[in-house]
Amino acid sequence: MPRIVTKADNLNERNREFAQVPLKEPVFLNSVPKSGTHLIRNIMRMFVPVEQQYHKAFVQYAVLREHQAAFARAKPCLSWGHMLYGDASAVALRQVRHLVLVRDPYDWVLARARFFLSDTYQGSLDIIKGGNLSVEEVLNMMIFGIPDKAPALCDVFTHNAVAWLGTNARILQFEELLQHVKSLETDVAEKFFAELLDGLGMGELPGDWRERIRIGSARDQSSTARENLERPVTGVPDTLPDIQKQLVNYIAPGLRGVLGYA
Repeated sequence: MPRIVTKADNLNERNREFAQVPLKEPVFLNSVPKSGTHLIRNIMRMFVPVEQQYHKAFVQYAVLREHQAAFARAKPCLSWGHMLYGDASAVALRQVRHLVLVRDPYDWVLARARFFLSDTYQGSLDIIKGGNLSVEEVLNMMIFGIPDKAPALCDVFTHNAVAWLGTNARILQFEELLQHVKSLETDVAEKFFAELLDGLGMGELPGDWRERIRIGSARDQSSTARENLERPVTGVPDTLPDIQKQLVNYIAPGLRGVLGYA
């Protein structure tokens, strides 16, 4: 089984610097893998008592049966994970405040490549590391998948994001979240975060909301941020090459449009 090397953060300790209002309903932070999972999780952790944060597991479809407590209305929790759409997951989340974080598929290809090529991800994909392949070859694998090792882009987005459209889940673009994190002093950012917390049933925005978000969004608190990856690889571009953009559009026509990117 692949192993992901992560470092502990100190957000549980930082959380106690602020007055916290107990959750009244369960909240689940869902995301497409490599779409800002740590960013949304760490921000929201600063607005919920630590005792109501579900740290027992990164909740996914494969372990859903063992972690139903994460979604119990009798004992509300803030939980997070990558949840595939399906019968069991739809039933489990039917009465949960549910957010799905997505990312522009073009940038997702690059983020996925950086992650798989780093030593933060260890296991089944070690063969592609160490210069065995060109960057372009790796990018194509991120798009088309690797047999028995990594699903194709269209499958990841279909089951983790697109299939949740039209349900009670709220879809949020990573880029929109990041934009407001970078402009906390603006009225637009205040409105955005007020609506975000309200939509998740987490009450009104407290007066110290900016400091909470600065702490939660700090990149040194995320072990999967680009600069914090174990032995990060160089050479992955900041912008997806045109030919790979065409390949994304070939394998998943209409995907960027339905997610609001085109």
